[in-house]
Amino acid sequence: MADETELRSRTRALTGVVLATALVYPLLVCAVQLAIAQFFTADVPAALGWGLAGAGLCVGVAAVVRWSTGRRVRSPWLLAGLVPPLLFELWLTWPLLTG
Repeated sequence: MADETELRSRTRALTGVVLATALVYPLLVCAVQLAIAQFFTADVPAALGWGLAGAGLCVGVAAVVRWSTGRRVRSPWLLAGLVPPLLFELWLTWPLLTG
C-alpha cells in the first residue's frame, strides 16, 4: 500500500513538472508580445490582452506547482503577488490610457 501511495505522489509530481514546463513557452510568448505592444507599437488593447494572458499563465503555473505537491491553494499571497506587476503595467500604460 505504501508503494502505491509513493508511486501516486511521484506520478503527480512528474505530471506537475511536465505541465509547468509546458506553460513556460506560452508565458514567454506573452512576455515578448506584451513588450512589443507596449514599447514598439503602443497598442493599448493588445498590451492589456497580453498582460492578462501572462497573468493568467503565471497563476496557472503556480496552481500546477501547488497541485503537483498535493497542497491546496489557500494562500491569498498567490493572488497578492500579481499586484506589483499589475501596478507596473498600469504605470506604463497610464499615459496611453489618459492621453
